[in-house]
Amino acid sequence: MSNDDVNAGDDVNAGDEPTSGFELTSTESWTLLREAEVGRLAVIVDGRPDIFPVNHLVDHGSLVFRTAAGTKLAAASGHQVAFEVDGYDAETASAWSVVVKGEAQHVNRLYDMLEVIELPLFPWHASPKPHFIRITADTITGRRFEVAGRTRSAVPPAE
Repeated sequence: MSNDDVNAGDDVNAGDEPTSGFELTSTESWTLLREAEVGRLAVIVDGRPDIFPVNHLVDHGSLVFRTAAGTKLAAASGHQVAFEVDGYDAETASAWSVVVKGEAQHVNRLYDMLEVIELPLFPWHASPKPHFIRITADTITGRRFEVAGRTRSAVPPAE
C-alpha cells in the first residue's frame, strides 16, 4: 500500500463541506471571545504541547489573563501561543469555535500594569495570580456549524 493510499482516508477535513458550516468574520469572532467565560491556552512546555483553561478578557483587541508564577507564565511569556474558545447554542443547534494565535507578553511595564490592574479580571482559583499576560493577535479565525443529529430547541428563548 502506498503512502497516498494510507493518507487518502486520513483527510481530517473530509466531512468539512462548505454546507456544514461557515467562517465567522473577525468582528463575530471577537464578540464570541468577549462573551466566553473561559478559554484554553495552548503552549509548548519542554518541547511538547500543553493546554491550560483560563478565564480572560478582551482588551484593546487583545486577550488578557492572570496567572501565578510557574509553567503557564514561563511557557507563554515571549512565545507564540494559541487561545481557543467554543460554545454550543441549543436554540439553533449550532456550535462555534474561535482560535487566536499570537505572541503572549508578560505585562510588566508600570503604565501597562496600571491599565490591566483596573480590568474586571478576577482569578477563579483562590491562590494569588499577580501576573498578567497579554496575547496580541496575529490571526483570529472562527467557525460556526450545525451539530449533526441535533434539532433546534423547542423551548422559547428567555426574555
